[in-house]
Amino acid sequence: MKPMNLLEPVSLGHGILLRNRVAMAPMTTWAGNDDGTVSGEEEAYYRLRVKDVGLVITGCTHVQENGIGFTHEFAAYDDKFIPSLKRLATAAKSGGAPAILQMFHAGVKTSPDLVSDIVAASAVAGDAGPSAPAVIPRALANAEVEEVVHAFGEATRRAIEAGFDGVELHGAHGFLLQNFFSPHFNQRDDRWGGSLENRMRFPLAVVAAVRKAIADHATRPFVLGYRITVDEPHDDGLRIADSLNLVDRLIAAGIDYLHMSLADALEARPVDAPDGLTITEIVRDYLNGRIPLIAAGQIRTPEQASQAIAAGLSLVAVGQGLVMNPDWVRHARGDVPGPVALDVGAADVPRLAIPAKLWTVIEAMTGWFNVRQAA
Repeated sequence: MKPMNLLEPVSLGHGILLRNRVAMAPMTTWAGNDDGTVSGEEEAYYRLRVKDVGLVITGCTHVQENGIGFTHEFAAYDDKFIPSLKRLATAAKSGGAPAILQMFHAGVKTSPDLVSDIVAASAVAGDAGPSAPAVIPRALANAEVEEVVHAFGEATRRAIEAGFDGVELHGAHGFLLQNFFSPHFNQRDDRWGGSLENRMRFPLAVVAAVRKAIADHATRPFVLGYRITVDEPHDDGLRIADSLNLVDRLIAAGIDYLHMSLADALEARPVDAPDGLTITEIVRDYLNGRIPLIAAGQIRTPEQASQAIAAGLSLVAVGQGLVMNPDWVRHARGDVPGPVALDVGAADVPRLAIPAKLWTVIEAMTGWFNVRQAA
């Protein structure tokens, strides 16, 4: 198979041809307004970074009010947010690349400061993280699960009306889609849990609801992606074999691309086979070209991105690289002299149009970015 170049076009399906293989990775900016609408700061942040990329994937938006995962996260759970989403779509598409709205329900991966009634598949404590303490959620009732499924479909309709070119379901990072699929977190004994087939039921129901919304409302090409975490560290947690089963079912259900979230796109290996092939190699071979494969994880330089494409990815998702280098693709093309920046400091914030709330988090979250201290 001929190795693909980072700057070559690639098809995302449905007649959507991307001008290159660089995707702006979905990254939360903590930059929304207090009322859940997209802020002017967030619009400016996107406009500066989308000029040359092949695809834009927005940070996540919640499909139900109690599905919020981060402070100042923009919302999509009600029609009143359609004007806000239109502004985001316009900004995200302003560079000429298609824009995908990433949607999720955070489930247990949220904070009691944001959600008073935290819900999940089962009353199993979530893993603590920078934005979510370990709390024991309330298990969703059957009717509530159906309501969440419906909410994903409704948010898809809003994305279509807002002018996006697709949606991505965030089934990674322990959020509700992964929570239902995980044998560790899903302890249900009804049709939504237990066997592998039952644990797949919720994500597949969400995909079906989204596909129906696309069929009912889209009048132009509109794609559906799925973001996945393929395994978990718990002894009884998710393993890659189950995830590959889910991938087969997701493809049969109509997803257009798969987006892996990895600790390291070039080096991450399965928890149950740490000395074997990388996850990228395993999934690449398993997909065998059936749908495009995207991965995110420590891809900061054009050289790393080219390695990832050579390893078999269809696209690379660049997050921090674009935060620190809005002209990252121009660096990759050789239009900008010198290497890309690998650190960021407070003096760079105005030039880089980094929203104030995002910069506060970058400074507070030690080790996330390489923050350059003032002399």
